[in-house]
Amino acid sequence: MTTPQPKISCRNLWKIFGPDPDGFLARHGHAPQTADFAGSRHIGAVCGVSFDVYPGEILIVMGLSGSGKSTLIRAITRLNDPTSGEVLLDGQDLMKASQAELIELRRHKMGMVFQHFGLLPHRTVLSNVAFPLEVRGASREERERRAHEMVKLVGLEGRENYFPRELSGGQQQRVGIARSLAVGPDIWFLDEPFSALDPLIRREMQDEFLRLQKVLKKTIVFITHDFEEAIRLGDRIGIMKDGKLVQLATPEVMVSSPADDYVREFTRNAPRDRVITVGAVASPVPVPLNGVNILASAKIGDAAAIVLSSDKPIAVTDDQGRSIGAIDRETMIRALYPEGRA
Repeated sequence: MTTPQPKISCRNLWKIFGPDPDGFLARHGHAPQTADFAGSRHIGAVCGVSFDVYPGEILIVMGLSGSGKSTLIRAITRLNDPTSGEVLLDGQDLMKASQAELIELRRHKMGMVFQHFGLLPHRTVLSNVAFPLEVRGASREERERRAHEMVKLVGLEGRENYFPRELSGGQQQRVGIARSLAVGPDIWFLDEPFSALDPLIRREMQDEFLRLQKVLKKTIVFITHDFEEAIRLGDRIGIMKDGKLVQLATPEVMVSSPADDYVREFTRNAPRDRVITVGAVASPVPVPLNGVNILASAKIGDAAAIVLSSDKPIAVTDDQGRSIGAIDRETMIRALYPEGRA
């Protein structure tokens, strides 16, 4: 199977704040090290970041406050122009795009949702959702039809004439999501969209987000500082520190093989039972099929009861039912509680 062409490609992206970012980069061969920033009055907010995002993928970018994750998303969209590097959208170099071209791209190809809902308080739900279409010059009939569709999609049917002050925080965020989807974007950028919500509402919005993605299959870059949220939503996760992309991997690889101590600390309390698959920890030596078998793609939490109650290794099978390895009680315990932690 051939790898699809990336929807977004970032190549050696830098965003430096200070009195002379371009000169600072040039003086250090366009690859300054951490020590070079000391005493320079420059801050490396995004430092030589490269990655691809593929069609239909949810890429999570996370890190602590000040790690550069929000600056990165603003650099990709050129809300803040990068100091150096390349950003390609469907092969088009955004660094060479004029302001008029960028406006058109944001109006037609990009949807954005931020932590603060940014709803217009004097407009109703329907009017808020229709607003980007109004800016784009759509007819009243077209924008109201589309807005009604989006309001229904996010589960707010019946509240079209409510004002933001009459909605809960979760409902306001749904309006923000509907508004960002109204233009039919190819790519969806979300910057900590649920972090201001209470835990129960946040979980509800994560469920809603996953439901929408099943329907819409958007290409998504999602910023968060919450690792549980990252592993629940993301196809891949990128962890940033001091402006650098420390590791980019699937949740399973990141939890089982952290790149360094910083990533290891991030993943220390990860729910391994919901992230790691049986196939990742099973012995590669097959055992005979005996009627009680486990799919390699099953999460270890789903298989734990069967494995821990058996005195013998249990066959692990692929999707075609062929034995490809085995898992036993000791392996399961080690997978659930690495380093002897219980």
